[in-house]
Amino acid sequence: MKQIYDDVSLACSKITTTSYSSSFSIGVGCLQKHLRGPIYSIYGFVRFADEIVDTFHNYNKEELFYEFKEETWKAIDRKISLNPILNSFQCVVHTYGIERELIECFLQSMETDLFKSTHNDNSYGNYILGSAEVVGLMCLRVFTENNNALYDSLKSSAQKLGAAFQKVNFLRDVKSDYEELGRTYFPGVDFKAFTDKEKRQIESDIDQDFHEAFEGIKKLPPASRFGVYVAFVYYKTLFSKIRSIPSARILMERVRISDGHKLGLLATSYFRHRFSLI
Repeated sequence: MKQIYDDVSLACSKITTTSYSSSFSIGVGCLQKHLRGPIYSIYGFVRFADEIVDTFHNYNKEELFYEFKEETWKAIDRKISLNPILNSFQCVVHTYGIERELIECFLQSMETDLFKSTHNDNSYGNYILGSAEVVGLMCLRVFTENNNALYDSLKSSAQKLGAAFQKVNFLRDVKSDYEELGRTYFPGVDFKAFTDKEKRQIESDIDQDFHEAFEGIKKLPPASRFGVYVAFVYYKTLFSKIRSIPSARILMERVRISDGHKLGLLATSYFRHRFSLI
């Protein structure tokens, strides 16, 4: 039975999610059960593409990426793949009507990482759109469960949430991106001479993204609202911690939230959600 293979594929996507991101996994676990599998499947797909361009240093990244891209389209067209991550993803694409243009936009941003190490305002905006905003839209397709009117009304907020998460990741990962991968995502920033003023400007932009995203979270269906809110709280807390340190320390450490702190945030988030305080 193909259902057994689909179940195995989904299990691979879940393992990928829990192995690479404990914070995201907790957020997914706070979704209603029927939504968790589709989000694991989306995460597994985007994580594999990202790993190819970010960590497979001793291999031909271009060859691997273009093979992955080709296999993605084959999986969607055939409605099956021998790559369990892609098989899991294509099921979600068809079930929730995820548009091909969202997937193409994402893959274009991942491809950019193969050959582009700095960005201007235009390329930065395009990269954020492809690497984060469209991923937010893929997840929104799941959260709105084929309610097109609700999806359209929440698109902007979902994009802002994806953008905020990605920009926080950029600040958190400056050390590895800059020193190990030779990349600088923020336009016009020289991290050899990164100033507090530049850091505050980036943070102001992220603040605005978070503000607009939160308005959309409050309007999500109950099945998804708590899980998305938990992810929002985790990232907002990480952002606050990054904000509290001077620019000079950004290149010296990778800011983290301890597991104990995460559990405390989960408990607080549940209380606020349970008593409609979001």
